[in-house]
Amino acid sequence: MPFELTDSFLSELKATIIAQNGAFVAKQLKELYPPDIADIFNKLDIEEAKYAYRQLNEQTAADVLVELEDDVREQLLASFTSKEIAEQFDNMDSDDAADVIAELPDDRQDEVLSHMEDSDQASDIVDLLNYDENTAGGLMRKEFVRVHVNSKALECVREIREQAHDMEEIYDIYVVDDDEKPIGILPLKKLIVSPVRSIVADIYDPKVISVKTSVPAEEVANVMDKYNLVAIPVVNALGRLVGVITIDDVVNFRREEETEDVQKMAAMEALEEPYMNTSFFQMIKKRAGWLVLLFVGETLTASVMSFFEGQIEKAVILAMFIPLIISSGGNSGSQASTLIIRALALGEISIRNWWEIVKKEFSTGLAIGFILGTIGFLRIVIWSYFVNSYGPNAYLIALVVGLSLLGVVVWGTLMGSLLPLALKKLGLDPAVSSAPFVATLVDVTGLIIYFSFSILFLKGVLL
Repeated sequence: MPFELTDSFLSELKATIIAQNGAFVAKQLKELYPPDIADIFNKLDIEEAKYAYRQLNEQTAADVLVELEDDVREQLLASFTSKEIAEQFDNMDSDDAADVIAELPDDRQDEVLSHMEDSDQASDIVDLLNYDENTAGGLMRKEFVRVHVNSKALECVREIREQAHDMEEIYDIYVVDDDEKPIGILPLKKLIVSPVRSIVADIYDPKVISVKTSVPAEEVANVMDKYNLVAIPVVNALGRLVGVITIDDVVNFRREEETEDVQKMAAMEALEEPYMNTSFFQMIKKRAGWLVLLFVGETLTASVMSFFEGQIEKAVILAMFIPLIISSGGNSGSQASTLIIRALALGEISIRNWWEIVKKEFSTGLAIGFILGTIGFLRIVIWSYFVNSYGPNAYLIALVVGLSLLGVVVWGTLMGSLLPLALKKLGLDPAVSSAPFVATLVDVTGLIIYFSFSILFLKGVLL
């Protein structure tokens, strides 16, 4: 059963910490998983968290440190000496250690690395810090098992035992040639059932998918999704095996990226901290900018309406359908924008597919616009038989509304699909072409389409 953090458990733990009963604190936390302990620490006062943290064994403490929220970890590390931090890294995978040390000031990083007993691990961490965090190099870990293609099965077992001390889990055994280039994978099952005198060259699987250190993390995630991989080897510019990316790192990356995209699609800057840890002023900063920009954009709607003020005064009936027109265009644009942004993120489409996307969205918009336009047309015509709101020109008004709905839906669909592609082409994040942004743009142009049809069909009648 997953651990459920209750108020009573938290209160009891706090009382135990205040009483400085370290043995009881350790006992309460001993049976919990590191993520559960991290959740508890995130809700404690920092002094309470520091005391409880020191009651954990070395391996658990290191695992908990990785799981903590950024601000809690920062405060916790600030209370440690450089040597104490270095001791934590001795029990971490290189990628986790690199992520944690990257949050420290540069001078503190050097101090911590100088105190690390394992010089090879320190070298691995420095190597990882040189990669962009959103690339394969930034995601990979340096701990993995490799064997030479000409090794014997028994030698492989010995190699695994020797290297396994530095790893929490082993996903695959990577087979390399004389140049340290990956040429295949040796599944653990196949190694176990093979005779001990077998040669790796006779039992390994030559199919291996790898990525270069410079490949964007998003592309790595897409490759692992496509081939259902739990781990993927990483090679440098020379094609030599330098690291491995595991599924947990990809899941964390995807979660962060999706959270950021969702927030951007809501017309705001992505939060750097969890919601409850984001200060009032940070919240205003992240949300006000886009809202002001959208507000200014919406003022163009008022400008368009003032331009057609004369037509509205002559035919007040036209104003009744303005919300219907602009909402239909905005909704269709938001739909298209959301679909394209997600398809780009999953690698289902690219900028090269723009013409196919235009054709697909145009035909889709045309069909949906025809459906909505027909409903709008029939609604006015049928309603005119029961009330006299539309006067003797109900059919012309219905035609204007129907054609306008068709036009704004097609236009909104095209804008919603093309804006993300245009931003992608410019090297910007497609998520910023959020639903509110597309809706604002389509609101303005939708009014122009509506009043243009009004002038075309009603000029000699109502206008």
